[in-house]
Amino acid sequence: MAFSFMSALFARAEPLKVGDPAPAVTGTTETGAPLALADVYAAHTYTLVYFYPKADTPGCTRQGCSLRDGYEELTKQGVAVIGVSHDDVAAQQAFKAKYHLPFTLVADPQNTVIQAFGVPTMPMVGLAHRSAYLIKGGKVIYADYRGTTDEQAATILQVIAGQK
Repeated sequence: MAFSFMSALFARAEPLKVGDPAPAVTGTTETGAPLALADVYAAHTYTLVYFYPKADTPGCTRQGCSLRDGYEELTKQGVAVIGVSHDDVAAQQAFKAKYHLPFTLVADPQNTVIQAFGVPTMPMVGLAHRSAYLIKGGKVIYADYRGTTDEQAATILQVIAGQK
């Protein structure tokens, strides 16, 4: 019994790779509303789903603010931005308001979206490792397994420029 519990605790899927289908999973936004990611993929040329460990911490704030500051150019390129962390709805709502983040944040305390993308989590605390996935046509076209924090928007814009 203890072995199966420990196996489940540390079991994880492999992170998505370029060419993999993007998960058609539903998360909960910072407003408490459900968000079907497949609907977002279908409605935009690109979807950036980025993962961060914890709202309102230094690296997570830099990553979110990079995307905020590059948001106008990202949207001109057809990118929908969605941030995901293990935080609850209230924490995501406060993080979005404090830093004026213009994009959707997903509260994923049960790790549903995190697991669907195969994002590794920190043992014992379950927080997602910083990462980002750019999706086009329902498939992953770019995977950033470290999340480029301060340069996240610039990195994604460079990837898109290389697609054209």
